[in-house]
This record gives sequence, structure tokens and C-alpha cells, in this order.
Amino acid sequence: MEHAVKTDRRILRTKQSITKSFLELFEEKDFEAITINDIAERANVNRGTIYLHYMDKYDLLDKCIEERINELISLCKRGDADEVNQELIHEPKPFFDYLRDHFPFFSSMFSNQRTFVFRDRLQQFISVSLMDKLNKQGNKSDVENEINAQFMTSAFIGVVEWWVRNQMPHSTDFMADQVRKLFEKNQN
Repeated sequence: MEHAVKTDRRILRTKQSITKSFLELFEEKDFEAITINDIAERANVNRGTIYLHYMDKYDLLDKCIEERINELISLCKRGDADEVNQELIHEPKPFFDYLRDHFPFFSSMFSNQRTFVFRDRLQQFISVSLMDKLNKQGNKSDVENEINAQFMTSAFIGVVEWWVRNQMPHSTDFMADQVRKLFEKNQN
């Protein structure tokens, strides 16, 4: 049984090395220019090892995006409840802290045209969260909840994308405060 734990740790370390190498290359090169050989050489593994874990570089990219989105979802969950925490609206600082802490990844995602999948998944996650909040509050506006959620989601992602693309010119505290004020203003 102990051997299985050691194997799992080796696999985990190998996958982390592959992912780290891929993300480093993604910062340096256009996605289309990255090859499996580049990733294998940087990760100090052979090509076959990469193919044991990922179908191709597109699958690797998809898994990287999925991991970051899942981490964001976990960050925004309420305690041990399954529903997404509404703190994203009232306290977005942890969200901005996470973006700052993983800047190279998000910078690559927002600056590469091929990564529209990431933007779509992020938009889906945030819009569902906002729809839940608006539905729980009841419709206090002349604007339908779904349209309001899509509007706020697009605005939020636009602000996040601007912040990341401009090398995070403001602190996470400042950004969280500004976004909170914008959300509050939109709900009135």
C-alpha cells in the first residue's frame, strides 16, 4: 500500500513539472509554436511521459484552465456549502489576490487569442454566481436578472482583463474596493 502512495506522489510531481514547464513556455511563445518536445525538454521528461498524462498540448491547456477555474470556484465557495459564495460581489479581494498570485498564468490567458475557452469558462462561473445572487434577492430592478448578470459579468471580466493586461497597476485591495462599489452601484 505504501508503494502506491509513493507512485501517486511521483505522478503528481511529474504532472506539476509538465504543467509548470508548459506555462513557462506559454509565457515565452505563442501557443501554436509550443511543441511537445519543448515541454518535455523543459520538464526533463520524455515525450511519452507527457502522452501518458495528456492527449496533446490542447488537452494540457484545457487541464490547466480547468484547474485554475476549479481553484477559483473553491475560493468562492461558502464554508462547507456547495453553493458558490456571493462574497465575489461583496468581497472580491480574495479573487484579485488569486489572480495576482498566479499572474503569469492569467497574463498568458488574457493575452493569447487562442484561449477564448478560458474567458468563456470564467464568464460562465461568474454569471452563474451572479444569477444565483440576483434570484435570491428578487428582481428589484427594471432589468431582467439574467441580462443584469450577463452585463455585470462582462463588466467584471473586462475590468479583470484590463488589470491583468496592464501588469496589475493597482493593489488587490484597491481593485476589490472599486469592483465592490461598481457592483453596489449597479444593484441600486
